[in-house]
Amino acid sequence: MNETQSAAPLRMDGVARRYISGEETLDVLRGADLTLHPGEIVALVAPSGTGKSTLLHLAGLLEKPDAGCVMLAGQDAGALTDAQRTQIRREQIGFVYQFHHLLAEFTARENVMLPQMIAGVARKTARTRADELLATFGLAHRLDHLPGKLSGGEKQRVAIARALANRPQVLLADEPTGNLDVHTSDAVFDALLQTVRAHGVAALIATHNMDLARRMDRIVTLRDGLVVALAPAT
Repeated sequence: MNETQSAAPLRMDGVARRYISGEETLDVLRGADLTLHPGEIVALVAPSGTGKSTLLHLAGLLEKPDAGCVMLAGQDAGALTDAQRTQIRREQIGFVYQFHHLLAEFTARENVMLPQMIAGVARKTARTRADELLATFGLAHRLDHLPGKLSGGEKQRVAIARALANRPQVLLADEPTGNLDVHTSDAVFDALLQTVRAHGVAALIATHNMDLARRMDRIVTLRDGLVVALAPAT
């Protein structure tokens, strides 16, 4: 292992994952390798059922591999306790899903403050960070609005700001603009790319949209349970 690899925000080596149902065994991943570097945005483009969600869940420490290892900033997640894995998810990994999953009873600002306060950040500091992030995403005028008063694109921008609130090293996104129209999708994605690159976050973004994928640094797919490079993004 060289120094560059060990310092990578995310490295997956020989990761395998299988699911057993009765007498049937489904090998979803069969020794997948993937490394993300600081500030790098990687598109994951693959048909449904090939293991995209499984790969994201393993990368986000939501599941454990049956073989291989998942390394976060050089630390083997397999050697950690459940409490340590939870702490890493909270502090080092940001998640963005196709549906925003905002808390309906809290304002945009409060939704971005909450993960910080759970991590132990003082309320005043969390509020300042939330306001700065939401302003970055063009929502300075919507800080005190509840999700029910926000448009679909605005809700998703709040969700992205929330995912970045604790300054994660890794951002994992599953179809983050899948529920948006083309114009809104482009605007949200522009904001996502700009912010991720500005903060040096390593991002893995699953998408079916090849136009969006080509705007990232490289494109990978899943084939026969392995991560395979499709082409450099252009």
